[in-house]
Amino acid sequence: MKNPRKREAGEKLIHLVVNGEERAVVVQEWETLLEVLREKLLLTGTKEGCGTGECGACTVLVDGKPVLACLMLAMNALGKTITTIEGLAVRGELSPLQRAFVEFGAVQCGFCSPGMILSATALLAENRSPTREEIQKALEGNLCRCTGYNKIIEAVENVRDSYHDKRSR
Repeated sequence: MKNPRKREAGEKLIHLVVNGEERAVVVQEWETLLEVLREKLLLTGTKEGCGTGECGACTVLVDGKPVLACLMLAMNALGKTITTIEGLAVRGELSPLQRAFVEFGAVQCGFCSPGMILSATALLAENRSPTREEIQKALEGNLCRCTGYNKIIEAVENVRDSYHDKRSR
């Protein structure tokens, strides 16, 4: 039986802040953030699409910025705040973007949705009034083979417009 306190060569105990909670996890120095999130922390909302940074399915927020988790070593996440799709819902309520994706039919197979939603979340946190072109640019690293992007962009525009509606009241 393996002693849980004894580490193999290359293993390190690290502490990550994921979705507002500090988590301790033993990682190999070469493990990606994606592997740690999915396999060790069991946060499977972050998807593995290509494993090479081409599709955006693994997008998470690191200190509020979109990052491809398949390209980031878990060790490089030390001292940073990580948000996955699971961290967007508050007390069981979907975030405005998550709701809009459902309402506008921007989710079909759902594989790209977490990365799309997190990329759009980062955009709207930085710019509450993005143009359609700015939305397209923010999402250009996220591939979708099902919806054709229009419904995704419309969902983001709806949330953007709801910010303006709240301000004008």
